[in-house]
Amino acid sequence: MSMQSPVQCKSKLPDVGTTIFTVIGQLSSQHNAINLSQGAPGFPCDPALVDGVTKAMKENRNQYAPMTGLPLLKQLISEKVALAYGQHYDAQDEVLVTASASEGIYSTISGLVHPGDEVIYFEPSFDSYAPVVRLQGATPVAIKLTQPDFRINWDEVSAAINSRTRMIIINTPHNPTGQVLSESDLSELVRLTQGTDIILLADEVYEHIVFDGARHHGMATHPRLAERSVIISSFGKTFHVTGWRVGYCVAPKVLMDEIIKVHQFLMFAADTPMQYAFADYMANPVTWQSLGPFYQRKRDLLQSLLAESPFKLIPSAGSFFMLASYGHFSDESDSEMVKRLIVEHGVAAIPLSAFYTDGTDNKLIRLSFAKDDATLKAGAQALCQVKPR
Repeated sequence: MSMQSPVQCKSKLPDVGTTIFTVIGQLSSQHNAINLSQGAPGFPCDPALVDGVTKAMKENRNQYAPMTGLPLLKQLISEKVALAYGQHYDAQDEVLVTASASEGIYSTISGLVHPGDEVIYFEPSFDSYAPVVRLQGATPVAIKLTQPDFRINWDEVSAAINSRTRMIIINTPHNPTGQVLSESDLSELVRLTQGTDIILLADEVYEHIVFDGARHHGMATHPRLAERSVIISSFGKTFHVTGWRVGYCVAPKVLMDEIIKVHQFLMFAADTPMQYAFADYMANPVTWQSLGPFYQRKRDLLQSLLAESPFKLIPSAGSFFMLASYGHFSDESDSEMVKRLIVEHGVAAIPLSAFYTDGTDNKLIRLSFAKDDATLKAGAQALCQVKPR
C-alpha cells in the first residue's frame, strides 16, 4: 500500500503517465513474448569491455571522474570525430562525457533553451524531446515526417521558423523509422539557419549504424552546420552496453560552456570505471567502424525471414529498427495489433503511434533487429503466422 501524504502537487508534466512502452513491457512479460520491441541489444558485449571495467575497479578507479570526462577518453572522442567526419573539436573545451545520451540531450536543451523559446522537432520521434523542452517553459513544435517515406518537408520547416525559434532537433539515423538524412537535407538546414541564432541539437546515437555503403550525413560532416550544432552520441548504442549509461556530446565552446553548467549540477560526472574501459577499447577504430556491417547482417536476416509474412517492410537505412506495415490486411489500430501479437503469437513490437504526440496511427509497427539470431528467427516465425483480420 502506498504511503499517504497531505502534500498537493502541481505537475509540470500533467499529461505524462504510463506510456505504451510500459504497457507493452508488462504484457510481454506476462506472456513471455519474444522481444522484438526493445531498442537494446539482446546479445553480450565484447568481453574485453567487461574486462576493462573489472580492471579499472580493481585498480580502484571507483571515485569521481573529472567533471567533463576522463582526459584520455575525451581526446579519443575528438580523434574519432576527426577521423570519421573531418571535424576537429578541442578535447578540453568542446567534448563532454555524459551519463547517457539522454543526459546529454537534457543538459543541452536545459542549458540553451529559455522560457518563451520554440523548438522544432520531427515526428514520429524519440519520446523525451518534447517533455524536456516543456520543462524549460518553452514550446515544442512538431513537424510530421512525410508518408510513406518519412522525409523532412523543408517547406514546412521554413514556415515554422520565426523569431522565437531557438533550436531544431535532428535525429539521424532515425528512431523509430530507420531513415537517414541526405546531403541535400544538410544543404536545406544550412539554407534555413544561415544568418540566425538557431541551434541544432543532433541526436546521432546510431551514427555508426548506416547501411548499404552509405555515409552518415551528420552535423560534423558540414562545417557550417557543425558551428551551430550540439552532437549527441552513445557508447551504449555503439558498444552494446545500453545499461552502462555513458554517452558524450561535442559542440563549439560557446555552446558547450552552457551545457556544462547544467551537467555539473545534474550529474557532475559519468561513471568512472566505464570511462576507463571505453578509453582502452575505442583506441582501436575497428571497434566502431565494424558496427554498420554487423547490424546490416541482422537487418538482412530479419528482412529475409519476414519475406513470407503478411507484413510489408519499409526499408531501413540505419539504426537497428525497421517498420512493418499491416494496413493492407487489417483495420486494427497499431496498439491493438501489437497487443494481439503479444497475446496470440507471443512476439512483442512497438506501435508507431507511440512516437506521435497526437497518436497518429498509420498502421505501422516498429521491430528491433538488435537481437541474437535465434531471437530474430523465433520472432519472424511468429510474425509469419499472423492472419488477416
